[in-house]
Amino acid sequence: MNVLIIEDEQLVANHLLRMLKNVAPDWTVAGPLASLREARKWFQQYPLPDLILADIQLSDGISLDLFTFMEPACPVIFTTAFDEYAIRAFKINSIDYLLKPIDESELGLALQKFTHLREKYQNQIYLKKLMDLVHRDLHPTPFKESFTVQQGRAVYVIPVEEIAFFVKQELIYLVEGAGSRWITDYRSMDEVQELSDPARFFRANRQFLVHRKFVKGFRSDDTGKLHLMMRMTKAPDITVSKEKAAEFRQWFT
Repeated sequence: MNVLIIEDEQLVANHLLRMLKNVAPDWTVAGPLASLREARKWFQQYPLPDLILADIQLSDGISLDLFTFMEPACPVIFTTAFDEYAIRAFKINSIDYLLKPIDESELGLALQKFTHLREKYQNQIYLKKLMDLVHRDLHPTPFKESFTVQQGRAVYVIPVEEIAFFVKQELIYLVEGAGSRWITDYRSMDEVQELSDPARFFRANRQFLVHRKFVKGFRSDDTGKLHLMMRMTKAPDITVSKEKAAEFRQWFT
């Protein structure tokens, strides 16, 4: 079995080499390669290995970029110092991840998993999903997780999970689940919509941007409009036009 190490920290690379000799003494090890540039040059000169042990963040970029360069791609075990949120993204039909500092017993278990999965491993599907998720984590979208609001001279931060909807009057008002209104600093509904995650919020009409969590259902009228039923008392009549009804149904269901 041939394994390639891609790691720009020399101490970590040496540690990996020693552990591989202990847990897989019959395997042939290439590397370590310390950069994307080195790795691309290596792949032009040598056949693909059976497995790659790769750090996520190298000195000149992200190792995932290599997998668009290689055809066909091969399985990877990532070594990473990322936090738990990023690590969860890696576990998509994957071989495994190893959190630094790397433990030899964990490396051995990861190699066992690779051996068992090798025959049915679907590289392209795995790597596409992995690249999408990790790039999304490294380059997060600008959607806000909270909005700053005012009440008199006081300023508060309201998490988006507590926002039932935005409504446009003279200013943008923010309505919590309890039904209280707060003035925001945003003067345009388009600006608020651009900052809000479309998986959570839907632009029902020019006046309202609603949060999925607070919509318990809807009913249609004779004109084809949808009237939203909100999970709050004294909710206004929020309608979705006939033209946007199909889009709303797809988003809500």
